[in-house]
Amino acid sequence: MKNNSFIIKGDIIYSKSKMELSWYKDGYLVCEDGVSRGVYGDLSDIPESCRTLPIEDHTGKLVIPGMTDLHLHAPQYGFRGLWGDMELLDWLNIHTFPEEARYADSAYAKEAYAIFVDDMLHTATTSFAAFSSIHVPATELLMDLTEESGLRAYIGKVNMDRNSPDELREITEGSFSETLRWLSDVKERNYQNVRPILTPRFIPSCTDELMEKLGELIRETGLPLQSHLSENRSEISWVKELCPWSQSYGDAYEHFHCLGDLGNRTIMAHCVWSGDQEVELMKKNGVFIAHSPSSNNNIASGIAPVRKYLEKGLNVGLATDMSGGTTASILRIMTDALTASKLYWRLVDETAKPLTFPEVFYLGTVGGGAFFGKTGSFEEGYAFDAVVLSDEDLRTPLKDRLDPAERLERYCYVAGERPVDHKYVSGRKLL
Repeated sequence: MKNNSFIIKGDIIYSKSKMELSWYKDGYLVCEDGVSRGVYGDLSDIPESCRTLPIEDHTGKLVIPGMTDLHLHAPQYGFRGLWGDMELLDWLNIHTFPEEARYADSAYAKEAYAIFVDDMLHTATTSFAAFSSIHVPATELLMDLTEESGLRAYIGKVNMDRNSPDELREITEGSFSETLRWLSDVKERNYQNVRPILTPRFIPSCTDELMEKLGELIRETGLPLQSHLSENRSEISWVKELCPWSQSYGDAYEHFHCLGDLGNRTIMAHCVWSGDQEVELMKKNGVFIAHSPSSNNNIASGIAPVRKYLEKGLNVGLATDMSGGTTASILRIMTDALTASKLYWRLVDETAKPLTFPEVFYLGTVGGGAFFGKTGSFEEGYAFDAVVLSDEDLRTPLKDRLDPAERLERYCYVAGERPVDHKYVSGRKLL
């Protein structure tokens, strides 16, 4: 057996389905060569070949699959919690773009990204998809630091060649050639846990020519792509002005082969105002929607109709969208998603029943994790990503009457932003 084969004992919780949690009090979770062999209620139930593996005893603590953050902006991490009284486009122009321009300074990028990666290491997140900035050295530095941490990630150099401040606006050919240089550099580094992802910021900041070049690059390489879609009504109107031939914002992306229509994996963040035609395009192309309830609330974008997306069978995961969102914790985003769904039900559509705790847990684990492959579950064959949480100090007279799933729900509301006790990615113990 390799070193990353062992058994964890604890109160183990994972998704049995989108609607149901499975839990074992004092259960046993088996890791064999970095892959889950399943969860068992008793040592005698474990496959005989694994019974002699060493046991890490976390009795009394909660053990959950690693969470996935499907969309965040790493250069914005340092100013989360600031300037939340603006809408999207003003927020970008007045605060976000000037801060991202500072990442041209590699020393600044190193200091800021070291803080970001270290903080992410102590959250429940084991996989994330991140925007860097337009700067190749800073993007490669972020990828290096993430690889060293043991976290799993897709990280992208951002493309912007119009409607941007001078210090962030690239020349079209330069933006594309720098993208090719970055891809060549990272290919030579032979990362194990970190992968590149194409990252046009959004259509307003990318010319038709640049979007066409990125679409051709997808056709040649099959690279995944991440961007923003239908986050804000003003943004949607702007896209209609820039692409008057399009039937929807999503149709504009598909026109440039940047909506998953070439079979590549694609993340679109927000989708707050996606209409029926856009929804059908995303479903057809297997797009992953990154639901960011905290950000949508903070910068007044609106409430995404997540129930509608789930009922239509779309891929949905959760996202912090830092720094539009203020927390690095997907556990807290789960509770924000619950609250947002209740507001949508009460204020927008009374036929759209609110999300449940098992559903948002599924979105934070298996839902978003599917973008990375078989991650987010303890079912046999999934990557062994696990997080250990301690709720022993969260005093309540109900403690002896709560099952592990109820304790986890309470933990997310009461202590979801505290550092985790232990973390494993593909069987490697990071904390």
